[in-house]
Amino acid sequence: MKYAQSLRAQLAVDAEKWAASTGLPSYESLGKHPTVLFEAVADGSRHGNFHDLSWREIQANPGWAKRLLKAHSQKRALPEEKKKAARELDSSNSSDALLMNCFCFPDTARVILAALRLPATTELPEFGYNPRLALNDGGVDETEVDMRLGALLVEAKLTEANFTVRPKPHVLRYRDLLAVFDVNALPGNESSFSGYQLIRNILAAARDRASFVVLIDERRPDLIEEWNGVAGAIRDAELRRRCGFRTWQDCVAAAPPELRSFLETKYGL
Repeated sequence: MKYAQSLRAQLAVDAEKWAASTGLPSYESLGKHPTVLFEAVADGSRHGNFHDLSWREIQANPGWAKRLLKAHSQKRALPEEKKKAARELDSSNSSDALLMNCFCFPDTARVILAALRLPATTELPEFGYNPRLALNDGGVDETEVDMRLGALLVEAKLTEANFTVRPKPHVLRYRDLLAVFDVNALPGNESSFSGYQLIRNILAAARDRASFVVLIDERRPDLIEEWNGVAGAIRDAELRRRCGFRTWQDCVAAAPPELRSFLETKYGL
């Protein structure tokens, strides 16, 4: 938890500086350690949480723009007058916003994929992909993967505490769990599994014969350790080879100079 708190504090400082230097609309959440949130300017042409070119591309793509409507999950922590309009991707801590900044910037997705040694594709990113994984009772799971890009599934993490913990019965309901994982090797305790989001996304990669990566800030060694725990329980060596993690710092190193400067300034990457 200390790594997440430290990163949130640093992002708040960087976001405050960015808001002051650009003059773009922003406000702070309530509480002892406030988070900076940004808003679009009145005519919708700019948004402080996005590079201008990424924002322009997002606005021009209805599927991408729909992702911006994702409701803020912690509205109790927001000023009363901001609760109705606040969105998840307004937050300076939003890993989804960081993901879209990188992969919606013009002509950059293919460059990042090549630099990170990930499968090439001519497809556009799909944000909020639902693989509809089969359950033992004949139903399907409705949870999402942050991004699908061709034969690649991507989960984005930044200041989240972990990859979530779920009771064992909740995880064991996935039809293909025992075929894909040695469940005795999965991290957790007697009652629950850790790394639930990773487990779910690896199941999706196995089902789709896809690759999977989770993007993690290198300032979060705790998340990297959690990834290693889940990855070590994958049964099939070929699937294990198709799955891995990369860092946001890797993405920044591959980005064009204009985007790189934005990411370094706003996120300290």
